[in-house]
Amino acid sequence: MSSDAIVLLKNDHKEIRRLFSQFEKAGDNAEATKGALVKKIIELLTVHTYIENEVMYPEVRRLLPDLEDDILESYEEHHVADVLVSELMMLSPRDERFDAKTTVLIESVRHHIEEEEEDWFPKVRAGLGRKQLQELGAKMEQKRKKAPKSPAQPSALKKAIDAVVA
Repeated sequence: MSSDAIVLLKNDHKEIRRLFSQFEKAGDNAEATKGALVKKIIELLTVHTYIENEVMYPEVRRLLPDLEDDILESYEEHHVADVLVSELMMLSPRDERFDAKTTVLIESVRHHIEEEEEDWFPKVRAGLGRKQLQELGAKMEQKRKKAPKSPAQPSALKKAIDAVVA
């Protein structure tokens, strides 16, 4: 049996936080290490936001309409992260803005994770049963297999988000 959706997302959050910590501890002269870490961060964030945007948010929005404002805010936080990720993909670890842009991404995503885990996930868990969360988890695992590993251009992402929230 699959894990429930919230457990799956929290596991992703844990891995993302681990990579953030590694980046922050890498030091000023660790360009190759930082470049590899950012590449992995981008991949994990892209897959994670994809399964949330494609499965979790639309289903929770349908099942728990009172959480719509939280979901819309989450879509916007994903959009900000995706813009930063798209910009980071065009930078070399030697670029003077690489560390700064990565730091802003880390701060933004940490804020998003904290809101989800401390506020949104408890509301979702209270509103949905275990079976529904397991079904969502199974759908998310299926989507994960087909998820892109690098983000769409911001304009393509905006169109996808607009289609979901319309």
